[in-house]
Amino acid sequence: MSLFNYQSQKHHSPKHNKKRLTKDQVKLLEVSFGSNKKLEPERKLQLSRELGIPPRQIAIWYQNKRARLKTQSLELDHSAIQLRLEATSAEKKQLEKEVERLREELEKAHKVLASLRQFSNPPPMDVSSLSSCCDERGSSSLHDQDHVMSSSWVNSNNEALQFEDLYACLMGANGSTTCA
Repeated sequence: MSLFNYQSQKHHSPKHNKKRLTKDQVKLLEVSFGSNKKLEPERKLQLSRELGIPPRQIAIWYQNKRARLKTQSLELDHSAIQLRLEATSAEKKQLEKEVERLREELEKAHKVLASLRQFSNPPPMDVSSLSSCCDERGSSSLHDQDHVMSSSWVNSNNEALQFEDLYACLMGANGSTTCA
């Protein structure tokens, strides 16, 4: 036999002599690991005597157990982050839909405002529903005289309705137009 083959067999022989741990040995190691994740030299020798296995095998078991524990922890963290990502993505889609709906409402309001600004004196209209709608909101900006009249609508009682008030009254509480 050549020197190369002899050395090759020599390296593999310890692996073949290594015995698998029994269920009782693993149980005892698990209990020991549960009380302390790090293996002190004295504890390693004590476990070696109790279990009848080499101290190096116990050290390797501890090292592998810590690696498995870390992997499991990373997998749990990844799962939690994945769930948060999915929830955040769903929320983002919902918010994008809401933004689109609000943009459509804003566009409608701009159209209404543009049509209202065409008239220097607004055409006669039934503003009772408009006034009651705005009165229900408790708007204090109806009587503000500091606003420019070009951005306001005057109802039959000569009360100035600002664009925001008019828009709120036109869109109603549920997003449907009440007058236009």
